Amino acid sequence: MDRITIAFRPVGAAAEGDLVVFVRDDLVPVGGGQPAALAELIRRAAAAERFKGKAKAVMTVPAPAGLDGIASLHVVGLGAKDGAGPDWRLIGGAIAGRVSGREATVLADLGEGADALAAVAEMVLGARLRSYRWDRFKSKKPDADEAASPTRLTFAVADAAGAERADAAGLALAEGINLARDLVHEPPNVLFPEEFARRAQALDAVGVEVEVLGEEDLRTIGMRALVAVGDGSAHDSCVALMQWKGGAPDEPPICFVGKGVCFDSGGISIKPSGGMEDMKGDMAGAATVVGLMHALAARKAKVNVIGAIGLTENMPDGKAQRPGDIITTLSGQTVEMVNSDAEGRLVLGDVLWYVQDRYKPKMIVDLATLTGAILVALAQEYAGLFSNSDELADRLIAAGRKSGELVWRMPLAPAYDKLIDSKFADMKNTGGRHGGSITAAQFLQRYVRDGLPWAHLDIAGTGMNAPQTDINKTWSAGWGVRLLEQLVRDNYEEA
Repeated sequence: MDRITIAFRPVGAAAEGDLVVFVRDDLVPVGGGQPAALAELIRRAAAAERFKGKAKAVMTVPAPAGLDGIASLHVVGLGAKDGAGPDWRLIGGAIAGRVSGREATVLADLGEGADALAAVAEMVLGARLRSYRWDRFKSKKPDADEAASPTRLTFAVADAAGAERADAAGLALAEGINLARDLVHEPPNVLFPEEFARRAQALDAVGVEVEVLGEEDLRTIGMRALVAVGDGSAHDSCVALMQWKGGAPDEPPICFVGKGVCFDSGGISIKPSGGMEDMKGDMAGAATVVGLMHALAARKAKVNVIGAIGLTENMPDGKAQRPGDIITTLSGQTVEMVNSDAEGRLVLGDVLWYVQDRYKPKMIVDLATLTGAILVALAQEYAGLFSNSDELADRLIAAGRKSGELVWRMPLAPAYDKLIDSKFADMKNTGGRHGGSITAAQFLQRYVRDGLPWAHLDIAGTGMNAPQTDINKTWSAGWGVRLLEQLVRDNYEEA
C-alpha cells in the first residue's frame, strides 16, 4: 500500500493540498457547514463545464478563487438526489485516479452512524484498489509526478475514530486483493509451483497455518491426476494447505479450493501460440484463495477456514500425459484423457476429494480459470456459478451483488453428465465442444460427496485480462477475494 496513504480527521479542520467535495444533481455541496462561496463557485464552474453532478463524474477547478491554500478543487458527482445510493467503491476509485500522486482532503461529511461509516470505508477501499500498480519488472520507471509520489488522502468525517475502526477490515481486504493481483501478474519463470507454495507460506505472518505437500507426498497419497498434469514440466507439482482457526475449536471449517496451474501450454494438446503468454494467469483461482486467506486472517475473522490450492505446470514433454491415457484419481474413479488441455479439472478433482476426507468441511467453493466456454456464455461481466445447493448458490449471488463481483448460475443436470461418460473408463476429461463449462462442472461434481454443499466458480472471464474500471487499471483485478470475503462475512462468521 506504499502508493497511497490514508488518514481521517474531524470535519471542520483546515484542508491541505487539493480539496474534494461531493454534489448531487442539484450541485449543492454534500455535508453541513460549507461556505456559501464554495456553493457559488461550484455552480458557476458547473455551468461553464456543463457538469451535471452525474455519478462518478469529476469536475476540477485549478487554483479556485476564494479557497485559500487549496491547489485544486475536485467536485465529484453522486447522481440524482432522490436516486439510489452511489457505488462508493467506484467513487473512491475515481477520486484516487483524479488526485493520483497528490495530497488531498476529501470532505466526506456523510452523517453519523453505521451507513455513513460503511460508505467511507468503501470509498477508501476503492481508492486503495485504484492505486495499485504492477511495474516490478520495468527497469525505467515513469517520470511523472504521480508515479514518483504516493497519493495522500485525508477523509474529513463526522466520526474520525469510527472511520478508522471501519477501515481496518477494508485494509485487510485490500491487502488480500492486491496479494492475489501480484500472484496473477508474476511471470511463470518466477512463479512456478514451488515458489507459489513459498508465497502461500508467507501467510504465517498473519496467523495462517500452512502445510505444503510435495510431489512425493502427492504420489504417496494417490493424487495421480494432479501429478499427471505436471509430468511434462521441469517443476514438481505440490499442494498448499492453509488453515485459519478463528472460530470455535469444534466448529467444522468452510473450505475454498483453487486451481493453480502456473503455466498452461495445453500439454500434448498444445494451445495456439497467439495469446499463450496469458496462460501465466491460469492460477488465478489459487491466487484468489491465497488473497482471501490473508484478508480473513488479517482482520481476525471469527470462522474456521481451509484454503487448498493445487499447484502444477502443464507442459509438453516425453513424460507428459497423452490423449488416450487412463488415470486412476485419488477418489478411485478412472479418467480417460481425451484432451490434455482440459487439465484444471484433474487438479481440482484430486484436491476436492482430499480436503473432504481430511477436514470434513461443511461447505466447499472452488475457483478456476477452467473453460474458454464460460467466456462465450458470459463474457467478462459475470463468473459462471455451478452448485448442488440452492442455499449456497443464493448466498454467492447475494454476496456478488454486494461486493460488485457478479456471478451467474448455470445448470447442472444428468443429461449433461452423460456427455463425459467414457467407453473405456469411468469418465472422460472433456465432453466436447458443446456446453464446455457445464460438462467441466459435471466432472467436478463427481468428486463431491453426497449431501455436501458445493459451488464451482468458473472465472476464466474474470480472473485475468480484467476489464478496466475505476478501481482496476491492471491486468488482474484480484477477482473473487471481495466476493468470497463478503460470503464469509454475511453467512459463516460467529456473532
